[in-house]
Amino acid sequence: MKVKTPKESLTVLTDLVLPGETNYLDNLFGGELLARMDRACSITARRHSNRIVVTASVNHVTFAKAIPMGSVVTIESKVSRAFKSSMEIFVDVWIEDRQSGTRTKVNEGIYTFVAVDETGRPVPVPQIQPETELEKERYDGALRRKQLSLILSGKMKPDEATELKAIFNK
Repeated sequence: MKVKTPKESLTVLTDLVLPGETNYLDNLFGGELLARMDRACSITARRHSNRIVVTASVNHVTFAKAIPMGSVVTIESKVSRAFKSSMEIFVDVWIEDRQSGTRTKVNEGIYTFVAVDETGRPVPVPQIQPETELEKERYDGALRRKQLSLILSGKMKPDEATELKAIFNK
């Protein structure tokens, strides 16, 4: 299987925040943002694996800044690391200033998707070769995040988490 780069899975979705998608403060509903992020990550995972993909987990989401009604929202996602059949996908959320056009990062998240066959069984995915410094940083952190998740879910014993232990044994 050919090794791929994160940019090969890059997905960019841009849309407006409409009145029916906002809360009482006229900001985008958090659930609406999560759905948009999930759709972008789904496309990213499919581009990387060329298979049917399913959301396995939402590992982390930061709602750092509210997104006002009328905002132009851009969601960018790409695979940060691939494992056997799963892919960690990092997603960044940006808004554009209405007058200057400058972009500001307002939110981010980390999703895990699994590639499956037509019967729902996991299938192998290509590995990732990060290129930029940010891609390398996210790639390196992905294994630690996965091990932590496995420990918290009871699927891994803490003493088996070699990447996590290495942080504390420096």
